[in-house]
Parts: sequence; structure tokens; C-alpha cells
Amino acid sequence: MKTTLKTRAWTSGLVAAGCALSAALPAQTLAEVNEEDFKALKAVVQQLSEKVQKLEQTHQTDEQTHQKDQEQLRQLQERLADTQKSAANAEQRGVAAAQALPMPRVPLDEATVNHNFTILGDAEFQYAKTSGQHGSFLFADFAPIFLYRGGDNILFEAGFDFTMQNVAPNGGGYTTGINLSFAQLDYVATDYLTIVAGNMVLPLGTYSERTAGWLNKLPDDPLARDFLPGSGVGVQLRGAVPLGDAGKLFNYSVWGVNGASSADGTGNVGSLDLGGNVGLRSDNAVANLHGHPSGGARVGLFLPFKPHYDLEVGLSGQSGEWDDAGTHTWSAGVIDASLHLGPNFELKGEYLQSRYGSDDLGLISQQGWWAQAGYKLAGLNLELPLINNLELVGRYDFVRDGFGSRTHRYSVGYVYYVTNTLLFEGDYEFFHSNDPAQPDNQLILQLSYGF
Repeated sequence: MKTTLKTRAWTSGLVAAGCALSAALPAQTLAEVNEEDFKALKAVVQQLSEKVQKLEQTHQTDEQTHQKDQEQLRQLQERLADTQKSAANAEQRGVAAAQALPMPRVPLDEATVNHNFTILGDAEFQYAKTSGQHGSFLFADFAPIFLYRGGDNILFEAGFDFTMQNVAPNGGGYTTGINLSFAQLDYVATDYLTIVAGNMVLPLGTYSERTAGWLNKLPDDPLARDFLPGSGVGVQLRGAVPLGDAGKLFNYSVWGVNGASSADGTGNVGSLDLGGNVGLRSDNAVANLHGHPSGGARVGLFLPFKPHYDLEVGLSGQSGEWDDAGTHTWSAGVIDASLHLGPNFELKGEYLQSRYGSDDLGLISQQGWWAQAGYKLAGLNLELPLINNLELVGRYDFVRDGFGSRTHRYSVGYVYYVTNTLLFEGDYEFFHSNDPAQPDNQLILQLSYGF
């Protein structure tokens, strides 16, 4: 384009110069120009015109070539973009395929193992004064919980109880007891399902899983919990499903365990054993003590209103054979509930029933319930010494053991939070019972530490 413009400008200048020269020459000079000179000049102008046409044709050819080059460049860019997209898709498919393949087993180094291993637990020390008996420092308990994380989906946990007991009056000194409270393997299958196997804490109600030990705000358990097993050997499916986006949850548990058993092989009332059927007999025979396992389930609904305000209700039960002959069943049902009204007030409780058949006394029906409330005095906003670290606790529980005995117990107590994990607890208990073995009253003090 620039060449054409320059050529045209040069030609125009030449013509203009000729015109100017013609105009400047006098008439006599023009007359002297012969025909041959004119023809020569005409030939020069014609040659220049042909050159201009050739230059224009060359420019048009260059323009066409440039357009073809641009089109080829555009096509190459499109092909490059398609190639890059295909490469990215291939890479994504390769990553997905690699994730789907099982990972090779690689030995864990010591640093990784230690990082995934944690020890938690609690320790308690008690003093008790029961009516009609001497006061005594009677209890020392150390209960470590070992937690191991074997990856994103595998968890293992085991809890032990180490206790001391005076062997008097049948002997001197003391003994140290070691008890495996639970040992279970958890596999997180999905966001809504965890598979559990082992010696599991059973969710019959919520007390065993969430309140036992130093988490309980009173030094001893509700009386009715003696009617239920705390753990069982078997498998369990559990999880929670969100209900909307406001924090509401539906939680569930379904399990099968060996269940209750007969301590002496008979179907008599006194032989019922709620916690001993672990599948290995004293003669090393690996078998359930009765023909069929027990089955159980719990469903619950958690309803938060706002931070620190929530309600949870649950229904659970378990049933199965308990005697060696398989002629009698043991079953239990529990209704549990808990309510939080702010960070300082808590109310919770359980109602439960259990029934089992027997050879000697027929059907035995047991019943009990308990309710416990706690209020942290920090909610009063009083700037007084020690007040903000104090929580007042009250509990009422009732049991009917199925043999004619009824017991009401009223407990008033406190928790003083030395730190968040070091607690000084105490309660005073009043008993009203037709069972002569029950005391009239009892004082218990306990120092608890959770770690």
C-alpha cells in the first residue's frame, strides 16, 4: 500500500512538473518541440503508467496473500486452543482414574504415626460419707482413651479404666482393676454413614456416650443406668442427615451385638449378665453364649434455635436372647432429651424400661427415669469472687427394680471450675426407699481432671 502511494505521488509529481515546465516555457520553445520528442515523452508517460498498474496489481496480490496468511493464522490458533482443551480433559481424566485406583500400601514413618496418635481421657479422686458408715477416700480412677487416625476414613479408639479397691474385710491391702471399657474401629464411608465394629459404647440413650465420667456434672451415675449395658461387641451403622441449612439434624444408629447373657448358663434371674457376653468363653470356645445376637437402634432429632439454644430428643431400644437355651429375651427402650437455653442453662434426662423373662420368677419388668439441671452463675453477671466459676446442679432419679423395691433420690450439688478441665465437684444425696440396703443420705466430693 505504501509503495502504490509513493508511485502515484511520484507520477503525479512528474506530470505536474511537465505541466509546469510547459507553462513556463515560452511559446517559441513549445513550437520547437518536434514530433519525435513528443512521442518519446508519451512513451515515457505510458511506461510509467504501466509500472503504476503493475505496482497496483502487486499490491492487490500482497493484500490477498496477507489475508490468506491471516486466515491460516486464525485456523492455527483455533487448532491450538482445541489441542490445549483436549490435553486438559485428558489430564483431568488421568487424575480421576488415578484417584479411583487403590493407593499402594506405604509404611508410615514415625513422625506420621505419632502425629495421628492421641491420648485423651480423665482421672477422678473421690471422698464419700454415707449415713451409718465411716467417711473414706474411697475411689481413684484413671481412664485413658487412645485415639488413632489411620487416614481420612479410618479411626480407632479404645478406653480403659484403672481403679483401686480395698479388699477388706476378706483380705488385706488393695487390688488394682483394669477394665477395657470399649475398643472400636470406625470407618467413615460417606458424609452420612460411619461403620463401627468392636466393643462399642451403645447409644441406648445418650448418657454412656456423652455424659459418663468427668463429663457428668455429678460424681455418680443415675440409678436407672444400672438396668442398661454400657457397651456391646458387634457392628453398628450410624450417622446424621442435615434437615435444611439451619443446622437441624436427623441422627441414627443401628447395631447388632452379642447382647446380654447368662453368667452361670441358667435362665434364672440372678444369672442375667448385661456386659459379659464378648464371644469368648472361659474354656476358649469362640461362640455366642446363646444362639442369636441382639439388635438395637436409635433415632434422634437435633433442633437448634440460635447459638447455645437447642433441643434434642431421641428414641432407642434393643432386644434379643439372653439365656443359653435361647428361651428368654431381654429388651429395653429409652427416651432421651436435652435442652440448652443459652450458654449457662442445661436440662437433660432419660426415661427407660427393661424387661426379661426368667425360669424362676417369670417376666421381670424394670423402670426408671432421671432429670438433671445445671446453671452456671456466670449468667448472673455478678462481679463477686469465685461466683463466675461455679455451677449449681440438681438431679432427681427414680427406679423400680421389678422385685418390689422402689427408690427415689434427690441430689443437690455444684461444680467449681478451677480450669476448663480441672473440676471440683460435690453433691449431697437424699434417699427415700423401701429397700433397707439403701442409705438415708450420702455426701460425695470429687476432684476430676480431663485431658
